[in-house]
Amino acid sequence: MTKSSWILSAAATLALAPALASAQAAPSDSYDVLYARYLESARQMNARPANGPSIDWISNLGLDSRARRLNDLVTIRVIENIEGAGTADSALDKNSKAAAGVSQMFGVEKALPSSIDPTNLVAAASGTTFKGSGATSRTGTLTATITARVTEVLPNGDLVLEGAREIEINGDRQMVVLTGVARPRDVSDENVVLSPSIGQLRIRYFGRGLMKDNLKPGWLVRFLNKVF
Repeated sequence: MTKSSWILSAAATLALAPALASAQAAPSDSYDVLYARYLESARQMNARPANGPSIDWISNLGLDSRARRLNDLVTIRVIENIEGAGTADSALDKNSKAAAGVSQMFGVEKALPSSIDPTNLVAAASGTTFKGSGATSRTGTLTATITARVTEVLPNGDLVLEGAREIEINGDRQMVVLTGVARPRDVSDENVVLSPSIGQLRIRYFGRGLMKDNLKPGWLVRFLNKVF
């Protein structure tokens, strides 16, 4: 394969990479997939008989509105404040000296000029000094309110939550996907749970559409950045 053919092949592969990546990520990030999965799970639950006595209202009189069963809804207040800081300092100082001379060498030292000292023929010295320091800091804040559903009740009673929000305006989509695990006792009487109380919390906020495409460099620019 010639060099030009290799460059064209690499450029084509790089151009197709975003499309392949988005196609692979679509099932987990697609709102339609998440919504269809929710409806399918909800429809499989045992429905109440249309004609027949029901005493559910009697058993539910003493219960509150907190989520505890499959497909129950719970409101999540996302309050995330993340701060990180780090410093590093290092120092190195090294000095070395060396000298070489001949006091006697078969009388030859007497024939040397007076300006030459045979006891101090070679002298060398070296020194190395290094000092470095660095500091890094990062701060992130995220505040949101999203209602999620209970996708699974674990054997220990913990609730697996999944929530999605999608907003589309003139072809531009903004989507938020939240997943995590919450303890029933962390859900308040108002059926609200705070994000710091959710384990394995994952929040994804991303967009698709014309705005995102305009902010993304073209394939040629990305290819040149990879090569050079």
